[in-house]
Amino acid sequence: MTSPSRRREAAVTRAHILDAAERLFAERGFDATPTSAIAEAAEVPKGLLFYHFPTKSELLRALVSERMSLGPIDVSLLTAPGDPARSLLNVTEKIRSIEASSHVIGMIASREQHTHPEVLASLLRHRDHVRSLIERVLSASVPTRPAAARLRSAAQAWLAIITTVHSDRAAEAARAELASLAELVCDGLLSRGRPRPAD
Repeated sequence: MTSPSRRREAAVTRAHILDAAERLFAERGFDATPTSAIAEAAEVPKGLLFYHFPTKSELLRALVSERMSLGPIDVSLLTAPGDPARSLLNVTEKIRSIEASSHVIGMIASREQHTHPEVLASLLRHRDHVRSLIERVLSASVPTRPAAARLRSAAQAWLAIITTVHSDRAAEAARAELASLAELVCDGLLSRGRPRPAD
């Protein structure tokens, strides 16, 4: 039986290997990164790398399955009660800050999704998690809960918008555009059943 100290040591070694792989895959791409470079960057013998990850593909699979996560997010901190548009902007800012700090969610997933099905599968799960988070924030911020299908559609529309409107554009213009689009999505979410104002 393995001692607790050996298990801790193995977990630390495994994390170092994943850290090195994450950094190198982001810099060079999966195909251009040899396992010898990962072992060297992790400061472990190549044999130990293969003990933890028998193939480079298994290393990539572990990386995306374990590190493509938003982590725990407190929805109440993002919700502006009665102001779903502000809530959408809050959740978007949170999502973007998490994605910007993760090589896996950002560069690796977008680069490798077309050639590695496990990366695409993890990316789709991540997007579904983001949509679910948006839906929860919207639900908590609206004064009366809309129908589930309508709420889901609004969350899906917002996910499509934030995937399309990139934050690398001029910051002020991007913020103004997102604010207008948030109002539009929320107007659509809450408009059913309301009488139209007279012209």
